[in-house]
Formats: sequence, C-alpha cells, structure tokens
Amino acid sequence: QVQLVESGGGLVQPGESLRLSCAASGIIFSTYDMGWYRQAPGKQREWVTSISAGGRTNTADSVKGRFTISRDNAKNTVYLQMNSLKPEDTAVYYCKGRRVRGTYDYWGQGTQVTVSS
Repeated sequence: QVQLVESGGGLVQPGESLRLSCAASGIIFSTYDMGWYRQAPGKQREWVTSISAGGRTNTADSVKGRFTISRDNAKNTVYLQMNSLKPEDTAVYYCKGRRVRGTYDYWGQGTQVTVSS
C-alpha cells in the first residue's frame, strides 16, 4: 500500500520559514520522481517544484530563489524548504510521486500552510 504523508505545515508570519516533509512508504522511493504542488482557496492546484529520481530539480518562477526541494532516499522522504514566505504562499501543499517512466501519480493528503501577520 502506497502512502505519502506530508507534515510541517502551520501558521507563520510573512518573511518566516517552514520546512515541509513528505514521508513515503510502500514504494521503492529512489525510483520515484517527486514533486510539491499547492492549492489556494478558490484556485486550481499548481505545480511548485519537483525533483527527479536522479536528483535534478525544477522550480516554478513564482517561488524560485525562496523554495528548495530536496530528498533523502535513505529516509524515503522529500522536503520542501520554504523561506521568505509571503501571504500569497498560503495554500494546502501536496506531495506527489510518480515512478520513473510510470504513468500513475500518488498523492499525499496535504498540509496547510498559512502566511499571515
């Protein structure tokens, strides 16, 4: 049974930082491309950043320079370090995994991030 479990969300003030974690089970984690997405109220889910099984990263322009994705294959975990948070970063953040050359996406349940003074 595949599970992706996000954690680390919360309420922070503008300019502060958070680190999200996504722990995976039921998969051979090192063979999965992983990504973070977010969905703000009333908006569609959007891609934030991703990291390939080989460690190559891509990041949306809206968060480039502030957000960093990383992975620890020994811990079956992908991280999202978020710095200089802005109110517009407020959203539910989701972790996604897809096996290399696979077609099925696994999603976590999401973790709420709220940036407000």
